[in-house]
Amino acid sequence: MLFHDRQEAGVRLARALERFRGPDLVVLGLPRGGVPVAYEVAIGLDAPLDVILVRKLGVPFQRELAMGAIGEDGVRVINDEVRRAAQVTDDEVARVEAAEEAELARRAGLFRAQIPRIDLTGRTALVVDDGIATGSTARAACEVARAHGAARVVLAAPVAPDDAARRFAGVADELVTLSTPAGFMAVGQFYVDFHQVSDDTVLDLLTRARRTVPAAADPPEDPPLVSEDVEIPSDGLTLQGHLEVPERPIGLVAFAHGSGSSRHSPRNRYVASVLNESGIATLLFDLLTTSEELDRANVFDVDLLAARLVDVTEWVRRQPVLEGLPVGYFGASTGAAAALWAAAEPGNDIAAVVSRGGRPDLADRRLGAVRAPTLLVVGGLDDVVLGLNRWAAEQLGCEHEVVVVPGATHLFEEPGTLGQAADHAARWFRRQFGGPTGSPSAQPA
Repeated sequence: MLFHDRQEAGVRLARALERFRGPDLVVLGLPRGGVPVAYEVAIGLDAPLDVILVRKLGVPFQRELAMGAIGEDGVRVINDEVRRAAQVTDDEVARVEAAEEAELARRAGLFRAQIPRIDLTGRTALVVDDGIATGSTARAACEVARAHGAARVVLAAPVAPDDAARRFAGVADELVTLSTPAGFMAVGQFYVDFHQVSDDTVLDLLTRARRTVPAAADPPEDPPLVSEDVEIPSDGLTLQGHLEVPERPIGLVAFAHGSGSSRHSPRNRYVASVLNESGIATLLFDLLTTSEELDRANVFDVDLLAARLVDVTEWVRRQPVLEGLPVGYFGASTGAAAALWAAAEPGNDIAAVVSRGGRPDLADRRLGAVRAPTLLVVGGLDDVVLGLNRWAAEQLGCEHEVVVVPGATHLFEEPGTLGQAADHAARWFRRQFGGPTGSPSAQPA
């Protein structure tokens, strides 16, 4: 045994985490067993304490064996290796997930009603558990912390398997453990006292911590480095756009809007604001001039739209404020086809593509040439477009993923659905641009 109980483990862990002490630190305990450990860490580091809500998805016939996890804001992590080995079907996964979603909602209602969530935007999130076994729950917790805007995510636990560093490479910015013994079977084997922790205990510890160290004040927002309307030359014409560059940008995303839309699209402007909050510069622009839009054939001329997007990309790379930044594309509807077509252009060197409710099938002849990692976000109720996106995904030879937003139709007009799409986009771009993967958002009115 390494520890008498969680309290002792937390005190010892706090000493190992001393270097993270600072005004931007927030300690996040995994309920329920991780909270007593996190409480001691928070008190030891004079940091505010919160919970991070996730639920393990256990294999049906062996519930302690995790095949994945879910968390707040729709985060979902599946361990395909465990799932295949256990021969768990899609229906079985769905049933387990439905049951855990209910428990997740119950805990959110219980804890959040009494302990408001601390804003993680721009802060260091220190995710603490009483130990790491398969790592699915901890992985989901890190994803949730990033989705809530944490600038840095540190995962800490008193004990973990000896391959934990490999498992969490690229998931957490840093992993801190006191011991990584061989022959790891279960977290409880390293404690003398490993009794179950109740919801009441979690609430009591959170309340006591808030009295001792109040939640940190929101960090001041940096003003944008650039926020201006721009004119972009393309093929003898001038395209109108708006450039927004936050402080310390990690990349730029150019928006290719769909048919009948423009740079003033409230949906794209909302997504752009979420990306800006995540440290990503954005360029909203009109693919066509006012007179060109009168000819409906131009709206579906993917070759023409892609050529404009390539011209815009070249203009972006000539701007001193954007020099050296990776460039990504965000396309909606027919604009997604233009984004993929342009991304396939030899030498264009696009870092990432995200399609929201897109028509990638319109770029069918170029899909196999796309090398930029591509995320296809589709509404769960947008049946036809969902089928087209799944077909297009099969044609892509690059890193790609199809994400379905439940309850969303083609325009993502249902409450909360556009926020989910924006968060998926922010995480994708930040990952491909080399930054933390996540962004907070709220559905626009």
